[in-house]
Amino acid sequence: MKTSKKNLPFIGLSSLFLFASSLATAAETSHMDHSGMDMSGMDHSGMDMSGMDHSGMDMSGMDHSGMDMSGMDHSGMDMSGMDHSSMDMSGMQGGEPPADARSPDYSNGVPYGQYGKPMMMGSMPLWGVSVDDLGYQFDDDQINFEATGWYGTDSNRIRLRTEGSAQTKDDKEIDSLSSLAYWKPLSIFWNGEAGVAYDTENDKSAVMAGIVGTAPYFIETDARAYLYTDGQLRLDLGAEYEWRLDQHWVVIPEVGLTAFSKDDHDNDITKGFNEMETEVRLTYETFSRQLAPYIGMSYETALGKARGQRRQHNESVDSSSLTTGVKFWF
Repeated sequence: MKTSKKNLPFIGLSSLFLFASSLATAAETSHMDHSGMDMSGMDHSGMDMSGMDHSGMDMSGMDHSGMDMSGMDHSGMDMSGMDHSSMDMSGMQGGEPPADARSPDYSNGVPYGQYGKPMMMGSMPLWGVSVDDLGYQFDDDQINFEATGWYGTDSNRIRLRTEGSAQTKDDKEIDSLSSLAYWKPLSIFWNGEAGVAYDTENDKSAVMAGIVGTAPYFIETDARAYLYTDGQLRLDLGAEYEWRLDQHWVVIPEVGLTAFSKDDHDNDITKGFNEMETEVRLTYETFSRQLAPYIGMSYETALGKARGQRRQHNESVDSSSLTTGVKFWF
């Protein structure tokens, strides 16, 4: 349908009139003051007020229970005049615990029964035995041994330790150094020991103190001092490293030094460092690493004035030997 050119001016005037009326209505609404309006009885549940600015509105007497305000911007709202005294916040965290709260020992009043109160693993007294060396030296024809047994907790223990050698020929003499000591951790990597000891080689007792632990690069280190009844002071130093080849094969090099504070010609002891012992073992760990047979090579040498003293007694200054044995713990 075509529009007559005679009607065009009339349509344009009508549109202009309607547009002017809309502007006048919008101007009157924007200048209206809503502060005095009583909206307490109004139902706002169906109103969409997501685009409205509520910063100047007084809503202290309004009922907001049915209003959906999820899309509203509350950043400019002044709620300093609101009364929160009637709000129920009993379900919020804090305050006094309820009367039926759990007891401090988590028993809730129920007895522990015939086995008594449970104990944390670190506080439970346990025991263990570790045999670090039980081997045979072919060239020296002797058996070497080193074993430790303990009883106690992770914080306090009693340790019984012995080390030495037993000859398998001639008089079959046994030389050992045994100690009974109190053990306690000093730090994360170091433990301290203090107790008494007895040396069968010179038939003397001693007071012992030492420190045992893991040095940097996972080097197992021990240092023990023995003060004998005759005033002689003995110092034993040792270091050991485990070079793991795979889950079972391990190479273990170790070294030990022995020093004395004064000469003792009756027992072939000289002042200073007397002896150094080294050994390299190839071990195979089995049965959850509790049993490890080994084969290795050992070397012993006298140090300082002890070398000359051994020559005077026609004793060897240096010696090496093929060794084999086993280490285990339980």
